[in-house]
Amino acid sequence: MKKMKITSGALLLSFLGLALSAAPVLAADRSGKEVVETVCLACHETGKDGAPKIGDQAAWAQRAAKGMDKLTQNAITGVKNMPAHGGQAALSDLEMTRAVGYMVSGGKAADAKKVYKAPNSRTGEQVVQARCQECHATGKEGAPKLGDMNDWKPRLQNGVAPLVKSAIGGHNGMPARGGLANLSDAEIKAAVEYMVSKTGASAASK
Repeated sequence: MKKMKITSGALLLSFLGLALSAAPVLAADRSGKEVVETVCLACHETGKDGAPKIGDQAAWAQRAAKGMDKLTQNAITGVKNMPAHGGQAALSDLEMTRAVGYMVSGGKAADAKKVYKAPNSRTGEQVVQARCQECHATGKEGAPKLGDMNDWKPRLQNGVAPLVKSAIGGHNGMPARGGLANLSDAEIKAAVEYMVSKTGASAASK
C-alpha cells in the first residue's frame, strides 16, 4: 500500500479546523433570579441612579416596549448610569439575558436558553486591534503571542471553547473580557478565533 505523505501545513490546517469547529460552551449556570439577587439588586432594588425598580412593572414595560433584544443589549454593553454587564464583566451574556427577563417579567418568565443577539458586533480583528494586541502582540505577562503557534498549541488541546470561556471570565493576568466589560460573548469568541487563525500564518488562510 502506498503511504500518504502528510505535510506539516496539512497537519496545521487539520488541527486548526478541529479547534475552530468546536462549539463553545459558554457556561451560564446561574439563573436570572440568582444573578438579580447577587448583582442587580444593588441598584434595581431601590432605583439607584434611575434604575427601574424590581416589581415596578410599568417601568419595565416601558423599557421593554422597544424590544427585549435592545433592552438586553443595553444591559450587556451598558447604558446611562448602568455599567456594562452590571459592573461584573465575568457574567456571561446568557446570564445577563436571564436577569433582564426575570426583572421584566416580575420573576415569572422561564430562564432563556440562548442569548439575545446584538444588532451590531465588532469583528474579531477589530477587537484584537482595539484591545487584545496590547498584551498578545508582545506576550505581556505570559499572554500567548499573536502568530506564535508554539504559544497557542498547548492552549488549544481542548479546542477554542475553553479559551473563549477563559477570556470571558478572566484567567491569570488577563482580566474578564480583557478589561473591556462592554464586549459581548460573540465579540470575545470572534477575537479568540481571529488570534488562533493567525497562528497558521499563510497556511491557515488557505
